[in-house]
Amino acid sequence: MADKHFNIGDMFEMVVDSVPEREALVCGDARATFAELDQRANQLAHSMKEKGVKVGDHVGLYMYNCNEYIEGMLACFKLRAVPVNVNYRYVNEELLYIFDNSDMVACIHHREFSSAIAEVGGQLSKLKTLISVEDGSDADFDIIGAVEYESALQGQSTARDFGERSDNDMFVLYTGGTTGMPKGVMWPHKNVFYAAMGGGGFFSPLGPIEKPEEIPSRIGENQIIGMPLAPLMHGASWWYACIQILCGNKLVLNPLRSFDGEGIWAVAAEEKVNSIQIVGDAMAIPLLDALKGNEDRWDLSPVFNIGSGGAVFSPAKQDEFKAAFPNVFITNAFGSSESGNMGMDNGNKKEGDSSLGNVQRSEFMDVIIEGDSPEECRHAKPGEQGIFARSGYIPAGYYGDPVKTAKTFIDVEGKGKIWLLTGDAATLEDDDTITIFGRGSNCINSGGEKIFPEEVEQALKAHPGIFDALVVDTPDPRFGSKVTAVVSIREGFDVTLKGVQEEARKLIAGYKLPRELHVVAEIPRAPSGKPAYPKAKEIALSGNFLVS
Repeated sequence: MADKHFNIGDMFEMVVDSVPEREALVCGDARATFAELDQRANQLAHSMKEKGVKVGDHVGLYMYNCNEYIEGMLACFKLRAVPVNVNYRYVNEELLYIFDNSDMVACIHHREFSSAIAEVGGQLSKLKTLISVEDGSDADFDIIGAVEYESALQGQSTARDFGERSDNDMFVLYTGGTTGMPKGVMWPHKNVFYAAMGGGGFFSPLGPIEKPEEIPSRIGENQIIGMPLAPLMHGASWWYACIQILCGNKLVLNPLRSFDGEGIWAVAAEEKVNSIQIVGDAMAIPLLDALKGNEDRWDLSPVFNIGSGGAVFSPAKQDEFKAAFPNVFITNAFGSSESGNMGMDNGNKKEGDSSLGNVQRSEFMDVIIEGDSPEECRHAKPGEQGIFARSGYIPAGYYGDPVKTAKTFIDVEGKGKIWLLTGDAATLEDDDTITIFGRGSNCINSGGEKIFPEEVEQALKAHPGIFDALVVDTPDPRFGSKVTAVVSIREGFDVTLKGVQEEARKLIAGYKLPRELHVVAEIPRAPSGKPAYPKAKEIALSGNFLVS
């Protein structure tokens, strides 16, 4: 029998053998026990292997929330293939980029995405295997030569006759970040297990495991039923799904295609959900709105935790949840696709403090002062502001991008210890805690979605009437920040917000579109021609030159 490793595939199988009949996964009408989930993942893994998917090959998961998403992930881990998340909001150019950049050889996709794959598939010589999941649409998956998902599983073995796995098998998470196009964050299984999944110890008083064989000992006697509300294509939900499964808990996926507060509470009540994971105020606001006037509509008494990560979760909204659920405890986590979970706000914020929160400094968490080169970076002294950083269990870098890797993963002060620079501004306090202020770059975080201004600007400038454009973030009561465009137009043209959105939508996903438009005679730029973002933001915040 092969040795066990800190590999999600190995540890999942040990959990299955411990609680085979427990319900593991629910999404709408689809339900599966741990044994059923394991068997279907084995069948899919055998099918993919038969179709030529090998160790280390990248397999796209291009789906809305569904049981097949989790089956696809697990099948990859069993085969030692690498699952890659594909944002289903992407349009042609973005899809082509991620398929090509990831060297994807196979893709499991919802049927409705067949035409989108067809549009880019001719430019992708490595993409050979396509497996189509039924979704009720009538899209023609024959045009891309896909096989239907259930047909792919039919007749395949349920046996676990796979080779020995490794701590260093890869889990690749594509993230928007601050580079315009997504970056593939390469996580070795052991590193992501400890950095993002609590090492199996989130729900156990015993804490993280020290050996892979200990994972069954972290299974609680009573299942915690958890429901992440962001799509699985987002790292936070994907990781939360793994956390739940590796602890023998039940994972309830949000089956709704749009964010519907009332619909979500109905699912939570039906499944007796205990823990709900959100992405800041963008999700908190519609959930709280749905509760108003519906206080007795659902039995939500099982809910005891509201957790947030990835975006601002304001104290006011936290207080509203506490009022609605008197016994609830709130968790507000810090982290990113590159860092995993970097801790929870410890509640040390002072009145009037505009920071995101405060965490404890440690040998693996610090503030780094950037220099002109990696060699000139250093650790902050008390009172200094720099970049929130992590060492220890961190990614191996960005897939196929040594330049970005070298800028983000650095040997601080040449001591041989690699630190990840998260991009979040932070201050080292006198009491050895770290106060976090959020992105120090121009990256816009709108409801947890990271949007790079230059990408939106390029899409705006493709409009025949727009001469120049800058994009900034401005406050939004629901999403924290919204995309706001400041543009100058060509002579003889007139523009409307709707018209600009429709044109830009041809090039970028809907969540990246500007929600506000300001038309000025000349875009503010420095003498060098570089964009003057502070001045553009001043215009945007002034409310002047607004066009509806």
